[in-house]
Amino acid sequence: MSHNQLAEIDIQCPYCWQSIGVLIDCSVGSQEYIEDCRVCCRPIVFDVIVDDDGYPTVSVNSDES
Repeated sequence: MSHNQLAEIDIQCPYCWQSIGVLIDCSVGSQEYIEDCRVCCRPIVFDVIVDDDGYPTVSVNSDES
């Protein structure tokens, strides 16, 4: 995957368990951010690691501490 590309990744919301597609900006590199679920509107914590070839690994968690 070349840099400056978006990758569409399917994730499962940790609250409502619905599968949703999200776009990951692989040009930014590794990142952590919060985005609301499009189904239940609860905050999902995204932990994104982009490897040297530009492929993302995404894990998601609830925003509850």
